[in-house]
Amino acid sequence: MHIYRHSDVLLSQLSELIPKTIGLVPTMGALHKGHLSLIEKAVSENDWVIVTIFVNPTQFDSNTDLVNYPSNLEQDLELLSPFGEKLMVYTPRADDLYGEKAVAGSYQFDILEKTMEGASRSGHFQGVATVVHKLLSVFKPTKAYFGEKDYQQLQIIHALVAQLKLPVTIVDCPIVRETDGLAMSSRNTRLTPIQRAIAPVIYETLCKAVALKKQTSILQINEWVTAFFREHPHIELDYFCVANNQTLQLVEETNGEENLRAFIAVKLGEVRLIDNVKF
Repeated sequence: MHIYRHSDVLLSQLSELIPKTIGLVPTMGALHKGHLSLIEKAVSENDWVIVTIFVNPTQFDSNTDLVNYPSNLEQDLELLSPFGEKLMVYTPRADDLYGEKAVAGSYQFDILEKTMEGASRSGHFQGVATVVHKLLSVFKPTKAYFGEKDYQQLQIIHALVAQLKLPVTIVDCPIVRETDGLAMSSRNTRLTPIQRAIAPVIYETLCKAVALKKQTSILQINEWVTAFFREHPHIELDYFCVANNQTLQLVEETNGEENLRAFIAVKLGEVRLIDNVKF
């Protein structure tokens, strides 16, 4: 495993490897089995793999959230060490990617960024698109790997690549869950023991919503989910919705459509968690 703080040093190394295939796995650290599943797939499909560990400041609409984002580089590097020599780990400071000032770019994503997470977190996806654009432009990977837990983000990245005609294949990777169903997330480490014991109800609710679609409308399912969390003593519902899995257009009736997903975002204390399932 090779560790780099500066992109120019990593690029110099990459220049000696062309025309080998390169996989890119962008992360913000606090690695878990979900991240490792992306890296395993990238390692199996490419000659070299770049894993980035960078908490991107331009995608946070709250400085408190940025400051509190979990970080443990030493532990992350320990988790990555078994992947061996074909792994390159890029752990930059903000100025190595952004220069003197970290500022988000401007991209047109229309409804993809205006619903769900976009409605709740102003400017979030502009920041995500900016850092992904920079990483893809700098390292020019053959493939880049992203998880479906951040499903809206994944669609934003597909749109970014199509919009800018970037020569990279985006690989969608399935959600990895704990044994009790909770979607793996770096934010899970911020949950108290009581909150962690409660958290599986998020996935359970999504599964019940899918089961209910056989006997009732999406509108009624929305009402049921809203009522359920209104009475829950520990979880605050931000949103629940069903949307087309490519356009993210919200729907209230299935009308026989199969390309749908159910999405949810909640808060347990100060921790905000998201999840989604095929509907």
